[in-house]
Amino acid sequence: MAGMLDRVLTHLEKLVSFDTRNPPRAIGTGGIFDYFREVLPGFRIEVTDYGDGAVTLLAVRGNPTRLFNVHLDTVPDSPHWSADPLKLRVAEGRAVGLGACDIKGAAACLVAAAEQTSGDAAFLFSTDEEANDARCIEGFLKTDHGFREALVAEPTRCEAVLAHRGISSVLMQFKGRAGHASGAEAMQASALHQAIRWGGRALDHVGACSHLRFGGLTGLRFNIGRVEGGIKANVIAPAASLRFGFRPLPSQDIDALHQAFREFADEQALASYEETFRGPPLPAGDVARAEDKRLAARDLAEELDLPIGNAVDFWTEASLFSAAGLTAMVFGPGDIAQAHTADEWVALDQLGTYAAAATRIMQ
Repeated sequence: MAGMLDRVLTHLEKLVSFDTRNPPRAIGTGGIFDYFREVLPGFRIEVTDYGDGAVTLLAVRGNPTRLFNVHLDTVPDSPHWSADPLKLRVAEGRAVGLGACDIKGAAACLVAAAEQTSGDAAFLFSTDEEANDARCIEGFLKTDHGFREALVAEPTRCEAVLAHRGISSVLMQFKGRAGHASGAEAMQASALHQAIRWGGRALDHVGACSHLRFGGLTGLRFNIGRVEGGIKANVIAPAASLRFGFRPLPSQDIDALHQAFREFADEQALASYEETFRGPPLPAGDVARAEDKRLAARDLAEELDLPIGNAVDFWTEASLFSAAGLTAMVFGPGDIAQAHTADEWVALDQLGTYAAAATRIMQ
């Protein structure tokens, strides 16, 4: 596998060098996609631009029904990087570079595996996963693609992950009546007071969900991320906004959770309640269907001789494939603990393990 790892690192060095930071969502149909056109001879290539930096490249060889999916966009780098984030460094058993772990390492492995094989294979590379804007995958799934299984690459330490939480983000607007803070009406008239009361009720509800379980996951994940409003300490706040997010179990109904959270607000004080992003859980579906889908993914992992890992709390686009009826799992090299960090890295042995598995599957 030493020669294979050398090829993986050659491809990874090139992939890291392409600036696919998201934001600013400035990714076009050339650049990194021209590289894939060059290194995937024998594949039918189809590039689709969905706008705002959302681009997919579908590469197909033969007549596969199983799809590998990898997102190529990365988070922005931070000032804490110790060297150029777009220049791959290999030392002490690690490959360091922006996106090396999340998740260009997987793309490099797939290209190297394709070079070593001639069997059916299909890759879908996308560029909007880090934008909380799944137009790439949603657009692809609306086509007559013909795939029945999807292996979505995210850092899972080369274990097949069969279940993860969903995700939903919300913007709430509260309204109040401006006035002097010395008045007793400030207790009810302040939009900020209403937002804080809502937060207390929401937190109590989340605590009451701590006993719920699915596939090794427990409870409801919840976070109030931002509260804004008011003018100064002696003025009753006439308006306030609050952003929060929650990550439900596969067995929880997202719409029912939204209804509950909305009802925790005083009806007279709530100006608007807007869901800004939603991603289904993996597996997608109601409780009975979710368990059936998880078992189907387990059977696939066993068929492919992949070690099965624990369910995870982070969200992935594998759930979109599941919602569209494909048997889907998350499977990729690296550890999520290194994703989005300064001097992001992936272990060389993880790249070797993933490349070997991809080669075996393609053969």
